[in-house]
Amino acid sequence: MNATGGSQVLVRDTFATAFAKNFVLVGVWLSLSYINVTVVATFFSNQTFYEDPRYILFIHMVINDAVQLTVTTSLFVVSYIYYSINVSICTVFILVAVFTTRNTPVNLAAMAIERYIAVCNPLRHPQICTVRRTHLLIGLIWLISVVPDVTDLFVTLAREPISFFYTSVFCLRQNVFKDPVLLYKQQAFDGIYFSLVFFTLVYTYLRVLFAARAMSTEKTSAQRARNTILLHGVQLLMCMLSYVSPSVLVVLSIIFPGYILEMRYVNYLIVYILPRFLSPIIYGVRDQKFRRYLRRSFVIAQYKAKRRVDNQEEEN
Repeated sequence: MNATGGSQVLVRDTFATAFAKNFVLVGVWLSLSYINVTVVATFFSNQTFYEDPRYILFIHMVINDAVQLTVTTSLFVVSYIYYSINVSICTVFILVAVFTTRNTPVNLAAMAIERYIAVCNPLRHPQICTVRRTHLLIGLIWLISVVPDVTDLFVTLAREPISFFYTSVFCLRQNVFKDPVLLYKQQAFDGIYFSLVFFTLVYTYLRVLFAARAMSTEKTSAQRARNTILLHGVQLLMCMLSYVSPSVLVVLSIIFPGYILEMRYVNYLIVYILPRFLSPIIYGVRDQKFRRYLRRSFVIAQYKAKRRVDNQEEEN
């Protein structure tokens, strides 16, 4: 059960099964939230990251993915508790989920271009990739992600009676934005959107690859940039699963009609949860500079926790 794909299902899990699924999901969400909060705290507690466009784009993606994960997890849990919810509330959930889902691939493309400029045009990198331009780029990313689906909302407001927004539905996109034209528009936009992002990643990867081979110095830096862009490509392919999974689920539901709920649950974990693990790994673990500050944050947190426990024992 998710907010962005699939058809409405009339069967329900047993209480024990529903509890187990939601318990696991909330546990995963808490773990990822802890990692994301630690990464964000590390960024904002060290001013050295404020002036680097690379890390600004990275932390924007981490915050964006944290919001997306929180919204989709909340919707998943709410759908088990209430099954159908008010259309107005459902619309807010869906739009925020879609905005943040669309943001990630565009942000990946922006980060790949920044790495391409840093490796292939290092002398002009400080002039091209400024902090101000990075903030403007983030605004453009949000504009690109928001505009297509806001038009869907306006079309729905124009064609549906006001009473529709006071009814309750199972919270899926197609149950709110019901006009068939909007579905075709979404498919066309997604095709163009992800094709441009995919070709951007391929182009920057190949240029950095050729630059790494041609360089007599700084080969290690170029190879790291190449590997980072390659990981961005893997993350993009995982993000694209959210647009393929509804069709795959339809086929699987025909082949295995008795396991539709289990397939939906596994689909949610693979398509919406797993890609969110990659962002902290790509920069939080692979990047030497950020890893050093991140390790320091963990050490400080452990020290404060130990001091707190010691103080409580002394008071007792």
